[in-house]
Amino acid sequence: MKKYVFLAVIALLAASCSKETVNEVINPEQPTAPVTVRVSNLSISQEDLPDGSTRAAQTIESYDNVGAIDLAFYAGETEVFKTTQLRSNPSTYTTFGEFSCNLPIGSYTMVVVGRGRSDGDVFVLTSPTAASYTSERARETFCATQSVTVTAAGADISVTMNRIMALLNIRSTDAVPDDVATIRTTYAAGGKSFNPTTGLATSNAGFVVTNSRHVVDGKLNVGNYVFLATDEQTMTITIEALDAGNNVLLTKVVPNVPLKRNRKTILSGALFTTSASTATIQVETSWLEDNTVNI
Repeated sequence: MKKYVFLAVIALLAASCSKETVNEVINPEQPTAPVTVRVSNLSISQEDLPDGSTRAAQTIESYDNVGAIDLAFYAGETEVFKTTQLRSNPSTYTTFGEFSCNLPIGSYTMVVVGRGRSDGDVFVLTSPTAASYTSERARETFCATQSVTVTAAGADISVTMNRIMALLNIRSTDAVPDDVATIRTTYAAGGKSFNPTTGLATSNAGFVVTNSRHVVDGKLNVGNYVFLATDEQTMTITIEALDAGNNVLLTKVVPNVPLKRNRKTILSGALFTTSASTATIQVETSWLEDNTVNI
């Protein structure tokens, strides 16, 4: 029986993908066809706001918070093609959000991930059901997964990505003491990994994120992203203020914090005043409909 040899090609692939950094595994004897993918929009809000209006989608070019786009095609769980565009590196794309390549004729699952990006971030896309930020923090993340059939005529695909994570914003109503250097936030549930097909977390064990001191008008203002195990999830949030030597100056535990995908939850209160006994949880209307919970 004739044995096919599979090649791993990591190159510019001038004939198939002009500028992106590419990982491709194909059968060199199988016919291929051109495939074009255009990330047309980002779905910033998926529900009606209280006044009855619907927030419009936003183009990928105009939303600067997306610093990287990953595109991958899988045959089952086998990666056939994967590439990443970095907004900050024009050598990785011709038009940010547009991809052109050649794929063998057949049926695939296409995964597109748009994400925030900073130096030191490590993001791994493994399959249609597994992706993870393996560095300290998750970033704002949009995703789309769909079935694609490549015929002899090729394929021309337009895709809209949906925001799939939640944001927790911590704001103090009192002044930040001078000896506070960092804020350590512990999520009791959720995670930094997700299933691109469902948009839900693949780990619900929680995680810890440390933010540098960030003050607005003398008040603390820090935020971090989390993937949820369900569309809406309630969890305990532990906030610790640390000094420059990583010694814990104070700890505040807030139970029953409500989080939802594509929603910003604001946790505000007198975090540094020992006499403060309550905090207020608000849900930001700039993402989805208004909702306020007091604890």
